[in-house]
Amino acid sequence: MKKFISIITPTFNEETNIEKLSNAIVIQMQNLDYDYEHIIIDNASTDNTQSIIRALCLNSKKVKAILNARNFGHIRSPYHALLCAKGDAVIAISSDFQDPPELIPKLIQKWENGSQVVFLKRKSSKTNYIIEKLKLFFYKIVNLISDVKPEKNITGAGIFDKKIIENLKKINDPYPYFRGMIYEFVDKVDTLEFDQPKRLSGKSNSSFFVLFDLAMLGVVKHSKLPLRIMTISGFIISLVSFFIGIFFIIKKLLFWDAFQLGVAPLIAGVFFGISIIIIMLGLIGEYVGFVLTQTRNLPLVVEKERINFN
Repeated sequence: MKKFISIITPTFNEETNIEKLSNAIVIQMQNLDYDYEHIIIDNASTDNTQSIIRALCLNSKKVKAILNARNFGHIRSPYHALLCAKGDAVIAISSDFQDPPELIPKLIQKWENGSQVVFLKRKSSKTNYIIEKLKLFFYKIVNLISDVKPEKNITGAGIFDKKIIENLKKINDPYPYFRGMIYEFVDKVDTLEFDQPKRLSGKSNSSFFVLFDLAMLGVVKHSKLPLRIMTISGFIISLVSFFIGIFFIIKKLLFWDAFQLGVAPLIAGVFFGISIIIIMLGLIGEYVGFVLTQTRNLPLVVEKERINFN
């Protein structure tokens, strides 16, 4: 019996790319001795993408579609599709050809050689120079303060063994940081380096705000260091404020006429009040971080329709 490969493709306004990508996947899989499914999850596209996806599903039962009720973002939607895959291995690639379909055989070969997780890793990229520098800065920050250390320049695309997907299904996380999560329970993550081409056509959905969202997600999901810094800073400032207050009170007593009425207690009160606020914010942050870790009951996405999932 042939092994089964699931290929995941997220889309949002990809009317100029998705049909070409689907045809490219067919070409790659025809040369391999595997059965497969191609799951396209669409994030409520506003162009003609969904119509093209429906036509692809009509022409081939290997193409399956999940149409979201609304745009659930670039993080939750692809992750949901991963959990819906049934393959012995699951391949995730973008729909804009920046993760070239020609890498599919190489990913499968690495999986067959024993790798449970293989991420695509950019050696070079023809994308926006500023965006690339922002990505490098993001990885430096995450690696500096996070408990997990994801590889630099990984794209999030790659191949994942069925056992990994089954483990992901056990985690109830409505807003997962997938790249970091993998490193939480896999002892070895392999990479496949490639030169990333330009987007084939259409407009990229990546922006500073998308990268910022990803960076903040990586920090809050895998590091309590910022919260601890807030708390420790509060205690330090509180101690400094206490000594400053004592200093001004003593100076007021020794040089009574050198201070205007009320200046000394005002200075002491301001410093002390600020320090208390910072301590409280730090403590509240600790509780919020704990609650965020323990209670995540919202769904990843809400589906409007499924096609060819029989």
